[in-house]
Amino acid sequence: MAEKPSTWSQLLIGYGEDAHRLGEGRELWLGGVRIESERGAIAHSDGDVLLHAISDALLSAFALGDIGSYFPDYDPKWKGLESRVILEVVLQKVRDSGYRLGQLSAVVVLDRPKLGPHRAAIQQHLALLTGLPEKRVGLTFKTSEGLAPDHAQCRAMVYLEPLPEKQGDNS
Repeated sequence: MAEKPSTWSQLLIGYGEDAHRLGEGRELWLGGVRIESERGAIAHSDGDVLLHAISDALLSAFALGDIGSYFPDYDPKWKGLESRVILEVVLQKVRDSGYRLGQLSAVVVLDRPKLGPHRAAIQQHLALLTGLPEKRVGLTFKTSEGLAPDHAQCRAMVYLEPLPEKQGDNS
């Protein structure tokens, strides 16, 4: 009997980053959760740096460019776009490629407001959006130590695994 190929050779890893300047009177969105704040992202979409970084990480695992390739900021039809829509489209591309998200890890850098009190809500919402168990949604919050007080930044890594019906398929 032939040995089943190792799935380790089929695992994919992706990395993404995003950053937005912050402005007074704008809404602050992180992981699809509205965070009470005097300042929010200045962006063409809702400026959710967490969902943008995750989406770019997913695309990078397949060498499919970045979200700007699919939702360009010069196209008025994407003005005000909810970032959850971007993530939904990208997750469908992942499924169409025969993969699923296995785990995500992200670091959000924001000086204020403090994000610790929002961790559970953001983690729960990310789990809902991605279909992951909460224990596979890793979130770390940092400040810039005053280096970038007017910015929100995020770095994200994702691990992707073949869909169960695709395991062993080397095509």
